[in-house]
Amino acid sequence: MVASSYDFTSESVSEGHPDKVADRISDGIVDLFLAQEPEARVAVETLTTTNRVVLAGEVRSAALSNSKDREEALTETARRVVREIGYDQEGFSWKNMDVQCYVHEQSAEIAQGVDSSEGKDEGAGDQGIMFGFATDETESLMPAPIAFAHAIVGALAKARHDGSQPGFMPDAKSQVTLRYEDGRPVRTDSVVVSTQHAEGLSQAEVRELVRPYVEQVLPEGWMCGEDDFYVNPTGKFVIGGPDGDAGLTGRKIIVDTYGGAAPHGGGAFSGKDPTKVDRSAAYASRYLAKNVVAAGLAKKCLIQVSYAIGVAKPLSLYVDTFGTGEVDPTRLENVLLEVMDLSPRGIRTHLGLNRPIYERTAAYGHFGRTPEEDGGFSWERTDLVDDLRSAFS
Repeated sequence: MVASSYDFTSESVSEGHPDKVADRISDGIVDLFLAQEPEARVAVETLTTTNRVVLAGEVRSAALSNSKDREEALTETARRVVREIGYDQEGFSWKNMDVQCYVHEQSAEIAQGVDSSEGKDEGAGDQGIMFGFATDETESLMPAPIAFAHAIVGALAKARHDGSQPGFMPDAKSQVTLRYEDGRPVRTDSVVVSTQHAEGLSQAEVRELVRPYVEQVLPEGWMCGEDDFYVNPTGKFVIGGPDGDAGLTGRKIIVDTYGGAAPHGGGAFSGKDPTKVDRSAAYASRYLAKNVVAAGLAKKCLIQVSYAIGVAKPLSLYVDTFGTGEVDPTRLENVLLEVMDLSPRGIRTHLGLNRPIYERTAAYGHFGRTPEEDGGFSWERTDLVDDLRSAFS
């Protein structure tokens, strides 16, 4: 039996969190290659630590094929990203950080399994399972705890970038606990915010600087009590970012998706071109789940797809509407396979993924964002609603 009344918590981290610095550098490199060659293959990981960035992975592209030119371009991308995030502090600065590059050509054995050939469509870049999820509890069709957690750290970052709050520094985290009654969020039980701050600010001062940004995010009347509002619980937080803790690409996969409200297949997104189904099929699954809920076919929808490396057709498609569905689930699965080609090539074509649109996804969630004119966040569109409704009319 599933409880109808419970507390649920999700967290988010800012663009200046060490892991997110790593994610954004990796995605900046993906964009670097896709801007020059839409069919480029990229799988690049980043390590960040005190005044040091290490890049490792593999690429395949006619652009930047010279190893020296490639290293210079990747190094410049890393410095640009760190500069734009805002790190120019003693222990981590875009100006003097050491960048080490260990990026080489893609393995021929991987390439032969993925590439299309006569009589064979392009295969998946790896085996794996991917999930997509949507729920009608917010306008973005995202779970409320992760939506609020993202919005809080996003608001702090905006205030830092526009200069309205110079006391905030790049590294920050949030955590939101909501009370659910009859399966719906009804109030905030607690909020935790830890933010790097300028030297000289007290914990009490930082608390009051943070407060209005939390209040503006939560629905009216939802602000938790004072005893459940935690700001910088450890006290001073001046040393932050990679100087305070190491960061790695792909270490915030629950932050990137649904805040724990739905399963995760285990594969990270950042640093991977869209032939990797870890990324593209997770986007497609969210796209389908969101359209199911937007069409009114269910209040909540979870979709799982699975793949084998080198094989184009997905091995399975599973749909769960948690008892909220208005249509036959088996029929729904069949209709979803009709309205979208879930082969790697089909996904990339349908969503227009072979474009430099990934660096912007690296912080504040890959889902629940607004589709952009250049194709960014195309998987958040709801353009399948009419087709889905017609299939069940």
